[in-house]
Amino acid sequence: MLRLTDLSLPLDHAEGDLADAILVRLKITADELIRYTIFKRSADTRKKHSASFIYTLDIVLKDETSVRNRLAGDRHVMPTPDTSYHFVARAPASLPHRPVVIGFGPCGIFAALILAQMGFRPIILERGKVVRERTKDTWGLWRKRELQPESNVQFGEGGAGTFSDGKLYSQVKDTKHYGRKVLTEFVKADAPPEILYINKPHIGTFRLVKMVERMRATIEELGGEFRFESKADRIDIQDGQVRGVTLASGEQIPTKHVVLAIGHSARDTFQMLYDCGVYMEAKPFSIGFRIEHPQSLIDRARFGSYAGNPLLGAADYKLVHHCANGRSVYSFCMCPGGTVVAATSEPNRVVTNGMSQYSRNERNANSGIVVGITPADYPGHPLAGIEFQRKWESRAFELGGGNYDAPGQLVGDFIKNRPSVALGAVTPSYKPGVHLGDLNPSLPDYAIAAIREALPQFDKQIKGFAMNDAVLTGVETRTSSPVRIQRGDDFQSINTKGLYPAGEGAGYAGGIMSAAIDGIKVAEALALDISAAAHPQ
Repeated sequence: MLRLTDLSLPLDHAEGDLADAILVRLKITADELIRYTIFKRSADTRKKHSASFIYTLDIVLKDETSVRNRLAGDRHVMPTPDTSYHFVARAPASLPHRPVVIGFGPCGIFAALILAQMGFRPIILERGKVVRERTKDTWGLWRKRELQPESNVQFGEGGAGTFSDGKLYSQVKDTKHYGRKVLTEFVKADAPPEILYINKPHIGTFRLVKMVERMRATIEELGGEFRFESKADRIDIQDGQVRGVTLASGEQIPTKHVVLAIGHSARDTFQMLYDCGVYMEAKPFSIGFRIEHPQSLIDRARFGSYAGNPLLGAADYKLVHHCANGRSVYSFCMCPGGTVVAATSEPNRVVTNGMSQYSRNERNANSGIVVGITPADYPGHPLAGIEFQRKWESRAFELGGGNYDAPGQLVGDFIKNRPSVALGAVTPSYKPGVHLGDLNPSLPDYAIAAIREALPQFDKQIKGFAMNDAVLTGVETRTSSPVRIQRGDDFQSINTKGLYPAGEGAGYAGGIMSAAIDGIKVAEALALDISAAAHPQ
């Protein structure tokens, strides 16, 4: 099979044009082409009046050798690499203790799935509820201002990624094609097949709910066991080795291998691990606001005359500005045609996040506009970043009126440093609601100054970004974990053998794809460790 890259066709090309372009590009006749599949497709909209699709194709020919020899100097023609997944081990016939996976977000899902596929029959502990019950509880906060601390945007089956844009792309290096394994398993669970080839695939919450249920069923069919509403109260450690997990109910599960896939908001679990002596350090993260514009404005700025073209869908963006005070401000988790959501997991605090459905057809575009901070901003204890987050989340709760409304301000008023008293052309999507006023007290002074400087600069890249009526909603604090649970080259905690810190919560991922990939890596390391112990040299 041959791979052909960088094949460009007009945006509105006909279905048969792709095959014709292959014949021309490879200089072959129609009877020499057996079949082709699209490996990747991206849109090139840099020229606003001549947008195109750029294809990478895998092609089967009658005589591949002669074509390869004839085009040997063409860097766009090469053998198709093997992107299939290969298991690194199989579970031994005798397994004294089953591995335990704590958390069933993207990282935990794939750690559990890979372990199950290798025959290790993992036990999965999830502090929250099954995904459909969790969805009802989450809507309870959005519609009725009723927060369930163990069942919300952060906690429950599917993890925080369930209530997001469902973005399935990442910038992590992936030489072993783990990302392909992730996408393939999602398609098996009824994700749209197009996620295998479009450049920036996404799914959206409604589809993710059904997919998570199907993946759970697959793991159960392979011998996995689930315990929902089962919070890990203690990791039992003896002489630096995991010996088991004690649940909040008092039940003890003996094991020597624990995957820690707890997500970035399991603050009480971070404290428990610290109290158990597991080594961790404070790490950088970012804080800021959500910003909302009309999606049509972003489409025009990004696509020009192609704005609104259904082949392109809703436009996204990625922005960064380095400020005079030394801070960096950047867009985070951009959600085209989406909504801003209430994402707190603790009473009397306000946290924002963004999400989109698969259609991305809501009126507004939103993204986080956040400022990078480091442990120097919250020195001392390894868990000091959590208290830093809580301080500003509590402040946002107060500024929003103390009822889970979020504080908000129009961009024009924010830049001019005056409170907002009325909405303009942009209606904020955050539920329960937005309380307009002054966002100055909602973040540290250096963050406010940095964002105030950055917004006009972003307007130079996307015309209208600093429009007066765009809405800022506070606060975005959970961009990533505030701690890193250090692990070695064997993926185990550096001072607790058998504990495998993984995913966003442990500080090794950011987003669905990178968390899922990390789950695969950790599952492989765990499987190899058990296999080595079962078959010593």
